Amino acid sequence: MKTLKDAQVGETVIVTRLHGEGPVKRRIMDMGITKGVEIFVRKVAPLGDPMELNVRGYELSVRKMDAEMIEVN
Repeated sequence: MKTLKDAQVGETVIVTRLHGEGPVKRRIMDMGITKGVEIFVRKVAPLGDPMELNVRGYELSVRKMDAEMIEVN
């Protein structure tokens, strides 16, 4: 199982599943990250947290903790 946290800079991945419960999962979905969406990893901060992504035509920063809940391929 590959998660968004494992994606490399410059890689485009597709969301296959969201893990997590209740409000955490809802917050991820509210950011536009849902099953089937393409995510481009723009950059990762020097200490590894957060990740800067392009999702649905806009830029988004996601913590590694949240990126672990997003399964991709």
